[in-house]
Amino acid sequence: MANLRDGLLLGCGNPLLDISAIVDEQFLAKYDMLPNNAILAEEKHMPIYKELVDKFSAEFIAGGSVQNSFRVAQWVFQRPKVAVFFGCVGQDKYSDILSEKATEDGVNVQYQFCKNTPTGTCAVLITGTQRSLCANLASANNFTVDHLKTPECDKFLQNAEYFYISGFFLTVSVDSILAVAKHALSKDRLFMMNLSAPFIPQFFKENLDQVFPYIDILFGNETEALAFAEAQKFGTEDLKEIGLKISALPKQNEARGRVVIITQGSDPVLLIQDGAIREFPVELLPTDQIVDTNGAGDAFVGGFLAQLVQQRSFDTCIECGIWAARKIIQRSGCTFEGVPDFKP
Repeated sequence: MANLRDGLLLGCGNPLLDISAIVDEQFLAKYDMLPNNAILAEEKHMPIYKELVDKFSAEFIAGGSVQNSFRVAQWVFQRPKVAVFFGCVGQDKYSDILSEKATEDGVNVQYQFCKNTPTGTCAVLITGTQRSLCANLASANNFTVDHLKTPECDKFLQNAEYFYISGFFLTVSVDSILAVAKHALSKDRLFMMNLSAPFIPQFFKENLDQVFPYIDILFGNETEALAFAEAQKFGTEDLKEIGLKISALPKQNEARGRVVIITQGSDPVLLIQDGAIREFPVELLPTDQIVDTNGAGDAFVGGFLAQLVQQRSFDTCIECGIWAARKIIQRSGCTFEGVPDFKP
C-alpha cells in the first residue's frame, strides 16, 4: 500500500454503540419513526434501546458515522492505525465494547471520557432492506475542544494530512470542528465533511454555515443535498445544479476548488469538480442480495478515503466507495470480513 503511515487520516465524530435489530412497520410507527431516516432521540424514544435488547435478537456493532467510515477504510488498508478517531464516550461497559471493536478493526481510538454520562447508543431499526436510525448521543454530546488541545491529541493533529468530520458532529462541538478546519487550512491539508442527514442543513444551518468555507470535499446523498438546497434557498431540486451551487459557495482556501460528491442509492454518483459534473454508474444489486442499507453511506466514504490518502485519482476513490457500499449492504449493519478484493 503506497504512502501509508500511522495517523495519516484523522476524524471527529460521535462514537455510538449500534444496537441493530430487524423490526416491523408497527415498531417504527410506535416510536414515530420513518424508514430510511436518521433522527436524534427525544424523550419518547428512550425506551427503544432496552426494548431492542430485551425483545429482539439485537446485535452490538461499533458505530457512529465517522468511526464506521474509518473502520471500512482500515479494512481496505489492511494496516492498523492509519486512521485516528476522536469522540466522547462514557466510562462503562458500552465504551469498553466500542473501544475493543473499533481497535480490532484497526482504528486508533483516542476517546475523551465522560464520568457522569453513559456511552451513546444508536438504535438501528431494519425493516426489509431499509434502515432507520435513532441516536441517543448521551456522552458523545459532551466532546469538548479541550480534548484536541491535550499534548497527545495535538500530536495526532499535527501529524495528520487528511481530516474528515461528519455533519452529525455539528450538533456537538462546532468549536472543535472549526479548530480542526482552521488547522487543516493553516497547513494546506484537506478538510472534508459529510452532510450526514437532512435535519443537519435544516436545523443546524447556522453551525454548518460557519464551517462551510473550510470544506474542501463535501459528501452527501440526494435527500441531504435537497435539504441543503432548500435551507440555502437555491430554488432548484436539480441535483446537478445543486452540486454546482454548493461547489461555488465561498471558500477560505481559494487555491483549491471545492469538490462535491452526491450519492443517490443505486443511481449514479455525481462528482462536481471545477464547474464540471461527472457521473459514475452504480451496478444494481439484485434485491435478494441486499441485507440492509445501514452503513452504505459510511462505507462509501470509507472506501473513498482509503484511496484518497494513497493519492489515487477521484475516479478510483469513487469506484472504491461504490465497491465498499456494495459489500456492506450485503451484510447486517456496517460489517465486513475477509480480505478486501477491490482492484483499482
